[in-house]
Amino acid sequence: MIPPDRHDEKLSILARIRKGERIENFETIRRRKDGGLIDISLSVSPLADASGKIVGASKVARDITERKRAQTRQEMLVREMGHRIKNAFSVVNGIVGMSARYAKPQDLVRDIQARLAALARAHDLTRPGLMAIGSEEVSPTTFRSLVEAIFAPYLDTNPIEHSERLTIIGPDVRIQQQAITGLALVLHELATNAVKCGSLSLPTGSIQVLLSVVNGKFELEWNERGGPKVTEIPNHEGFGTNLVRRIVTEQLAGKVSYDWEPDGLIIRVIVPTDRVLGADEQPRPERSLNSAL
Repeated sequence: MIPPDRHDEKLSILARIRKGERIENFETIRRRKDGGLIDISLSVSPLADASGKIVGASKVARDITERKRAQTRQEMLVREMGHRIKNAFSVVNGIVGMSARYAKPQDLVRDIQARLAALARAHDLTRPGLMAIGSEEVSPTTFRSLVEAIFAPYLDTNPIEHSERLTIIGPDVRIQQQAITGLALVLHELATNAVKCGSLSLPTGSIQVLLSVVNGKFELEWNERGGPKVTEIPNHEGFGTNLVRRIVTEQLAGKVSYDWEPDGLIIRVIVPTDRVLGADEQPRPERSLNSAL
């Protein structure tokens, strides 16, 4: 059935049919008997009597829901790729800057190469299928190892600075394979933004990542401190923020919130544990992290 907001389509189609025109592959939306909407490709042909007078029409509607979903995923991938290419220069610039602050001239090239290699490893986590060789199974990924891999390119080489730049607090739970891609992309996006314009853009900045698993909820809190002062709240979401929100809400069935405090950004992500943790994962209080990288 034609939804109420698309009745004008019917008038336009009938007008063309009366003129003897054929309509092919017209993409639109229709309503099923159960009330749900469906994407279709519509073809309508005029039917004439023996004298050539248009007396009716033949209509064929093809379900193109899967094709539209695939197209949406492809467009999202292309946009994400473009976004990451644009970010690459800013990220590399930040890595070079951090290396130059602590590395000796003779070690600068080596340190930059090491950080870029770590960045490549972090990107591999967003593509789990490439982590296995042949029939070799992918090793289980814990929350801590995931954070370490994502942050490795951005941390300073000075061990003393490590203890102040990033702190992880919470249980080192195992992340199920299906959730690694989404969670890695979220952490990578947050880390990239912190390097470009957040707390990691200044040598005095730091990030604290707090994790709790209670009442069937995987709760992640991201705290930035020591970076540029927050003077105003952004009035729109960029692609990166939108990507994080879509992954959390659509893929992980959770919710995310941003709290722009003067001293730094606080981000909270809450998702059901069954969308993130392994089926046999039973977090225990004694398996907690309270250490700095």
